[in-house]
Amino acid sequence: MRPASLRTLAVLALSVALAADAAAEPAYFPPRGDWQHATPRESGLDAARLAEAVAWAQAHDTPAPHDQALALAQSFGKSEPWFGGLIGPTGERAAANGLVIHRGRVVAEWGDTRHVEMTHSVTKSFLSTVVGLAWQRGLIRDTDDRVAGYMPAGVELFASAHDAPVTWEHLLRQTSDWQGTLWGKPDWADRPEGKRPEDWPDRALHEPGTHYKYNDVRVNVLAFAALQVWRRPLPEVLRDEVMDPIGASTRWRWTGYDNAWVDLDGRRLQSVSGGGHWGGGMFIDAWDLARFGVLFLHDGEWDGRRIVSHEWIAKARTPGPANPQYGYCNWFLNTDRKQLPAAPASAVTFLGNGQNVVYIDRENDLVAVVRWIATDEALKGFVARLLAAVER
Repeated sequence: MRPASLRTLAVLALSVALAADAAAEPAYFPPRGDWQHATPRESGLDAARLAEAVAWAQAHDTPAPHDQALALAQSFGKSEPWFGGLIGPTGERAAANGLVIHRGRVVAEWGDTRHVEMTHSVTKSFLSTVVGLAWQRGLIRDTDDRVAGYMPAGVELFASAHDAPVTWEHLLRQTSDWQGTLWGKPDWADRPEGKRPEDWPDRALHEPGTHYKYNDVRVNVLAFAALQVWRRPLPEVLRDEVMDPIGASTRWRWTGYDNAWVDLDGRRLQSVSGGGHWGGGMFIDAWDLARFGVLFLHDGEWDGRRIVSHEWIAKARTPGPANPQYGYCNWFLNTDRKQLPAAPASAVTFLGNGQNVVYIDRENDLVAVVRWIATDEALKGFVARLLAAVER
């Protein structure tokens, strides 16, 4: 055998050994206040292509105003009956920013990733997690149970013949078709149906569970129902059960509306919102969002500790019968690779207005936080460029 061939075999043997070592390397979980970095080369990524993905995200900063009150007024405020408009806090967003985590380490960062800002409907992913924790504890026996059976006397949100059959599963999948008003906002005020405003209140009714409709009023109903089950502020539950165990900062805030206060067991508690449609929701930075994404990359475990049950995550990742692209709120699925053609079908995104994105890709051991990317098409372009950087 020629010396060159021997050298080639030696290099191949070394590559196999290194790959085996990498595969055997235990998963890395960043401690509180710290996160290891790796160069693209150290992580097995193409540096030039990763830089192209980052440049793409920066070049596609949303043109909407940084003032989120103004941005909401210019979007939802023009197409919906706001009934007084905002009733929760907003804030100023930063420019486009984000992180890429590969094999546990930070391989890319851009923009002001420390800025605590609205995350809009990514809040729903935190909400469904808190509901999942209630299910794990047995506070919710079965997600197919009617929610009405968990409500105390005097709570009439599920009293009507139409709303009585609504289950936890329906609310989690945004198929409840719940009809009513909560915190001064009727269900039909969010993305109203029909060409004429006078027709909006008389929308067609659907049997609960049969019709998917993205609707923040109904998500707020889920948050209120979860508060009744936990009988503790949901941000407190999230902090104690999830965010502190994964080493998140203490800077995030989860808020509700100015009028969303209830008396519960002698305490005055706020029912938080599931998004920022009328203000409120989760205010958080990219680093804490990345930790949340890494938790689900590892199927609900953090450094050997089970936080969210495998069974709950399997339910959240299961396509809904009325929308195969949607699991539990706010798990956007890549079923048949329709949402993100360049990504594996198993990839998941937590999505919020703006857009705010947490991309979770188990097959490639990737988590990306992408904030304020302009459009769905821009996000597709980012993910395609990111995955092109993964050397195979």
